[in-house]
Amino acid sequence: MKKLVIIRHAKSSWDDAFLDDHKRPLAERGLRDAPKMGSRLKKAEIFPDAIISSDAERAKTTAIITAEKLDFPVHKIRFTPNLFHASASTILSEIRKTDDSVKTLFVFGHNPGQNDLIWKLGGEIDNLPTSGQFGFKFDVDKWSDVDSKNAKVWFFDYPKKG
Repeated sequence: MKKLVIIRHAKSSWDDAFLDDHKRPLAERGLRDAPKMGSRLKKAEIFPDAIISSDAERAKTTAIITAEKLDFPVHKIRFTPNLFHASASTILSEIRKTDDSVKTLFVFGHNPGQNDLIWKLGGEIDNLPTSGQFGFKFDVDKWSDVDSKNAKVWFFDYPKKG
């Protein structure tokens, strides 16, 4: 059994309209929501064995805040430019590279790719909001076998849910 948690970065700041999109930091709301959502994962006893994240500032910060809330070693997060505004197929390709010893994987990134991946795997969702978390379980032993045919929706949570 493999478990995947897709997490969209927290709300980003648009204070500087000319800032390179890759360098955009979190807004105050994002800095409030990211730890709150990390605490919800902890309360639900959902912990990662591995974390991969877009290397964009807002995704990196969200991943780091979440890791700290879950006592996951920040230095073990794998930051990659491959997840910055990635398509569903690119995100899935990164997931499938995961070592099979990993049972639960967290992936931090961006829309629309994350929405598209959720739909592709069979999740019914209008939109994964900022700081939103969508979990799947897969009845497989290898990450390379993760597919819509073996995906089951596990949970969906977001800041305004409760």
